[in-house]
Amino acid sequence: MPSVLERLPAGSRIAVIRLRSLGDCVLTTPAFDLLKSHRPDLRIAVVVEDRFREVFEGNRDIERILPPQAGALLRWRPRLVLNLHGGTRSMALTMAAGAPLRAGFAHHRYSFLYSDRIPRAQEILGEERPVHTAEHIASAMFSMGVPQYPIPRAKLIAAPPPDIVPGGYAVLHPFASEQAKTWPARRFLEVATHLKNECGLEPVFVAGPGDNTAAFENYRIWSGAPLGEVKNLMAGAHIFIGNDSGPAHIAAAFGVPVVAIFGSSNPVTWAPWRTEARVLTSPNGIQGIAAAEAIAAVDALKRVKEPQA
Repeated sequence: MPSVLERLPAGSRIAVIRLRSLGDCVLTTPAFDLLKSHRPDLRIAVVVEDRFREVFEGNRDIERILPPQAGALLRWRPRLVLNLHGGTRSMALTMAAGAPLRAGFAHHRYSFLYSDRIPRAQEILGEERPVHTAEHIASAMFSMGVPQYPIPRAKLIAAPPPDIVPGGYAVLHPFASEQAKTWPARRFLEVATHLKNECGLEPVFVAGPGDNTAAFENYRIWSGAPLGEVKNLMAGAHIFIGNDSGPAHIAAAFGVPVVAIFGSSNPVTWAPWRTEARVLTSPNGIQGIAAAEAIAAVDALKRVKEPQA
């Protein structure tokens, strides 16, 4: 049977449903790169919640960024809907689009509604091993007919970074979605002191609008900044240190060296993708990782980042 892509006429419109999660959105961009490189004629739209749309802004692989609304999908008139989210809401949007081709992973609930069910990434890649999230998402493209090229780095577009200090800066992200993924603030402060006094880098802490930044008030803080501004900040950083969370993937997308501190999540699945990195874990959970370990990782990675081409 012809592959999904072989069944798409030249110039066909595709809608890819991603919806949410900063890390997932960032790690979807390598798959768009693969798809567009193989079929540059395709017109690709991504369906994503408004708070994450800036992940995809400026990316030339994507023609349209659509809100998760049935009407927006109907107006786009896709010939193929690819559901990468898999929840009930995304399945309803998949069906509402009225596309003749509907694809998604076979393990999704209600996958019987797909015209084309995508097997496990391990089956597609031909390797029975744990796979990274970027590999899992890219495997959908391979299943649909993209040749199995090496999966590239995530692709984010940024404006020139801010001119913070002449000697350069490091970005630290000390927050996470749950306590088991949050390294103690006092250890981030120890790392910040080392960055400033021993590495000559200005520490800059990034925080979401609801994060308590009181512990870091003696340093520069970007709190609640728009995602586009966070991208610009990350693009110019010399190094990133943070919990396993979306900002780490933004840093990796720009080739920034990353020290990623892991707690309850799986580093095989969520490690920084395609950048120099040190992943820190402990059998005793995130509280078992000492500040000295992160400082040693910083020293191992503290090369000046190559300018972006």
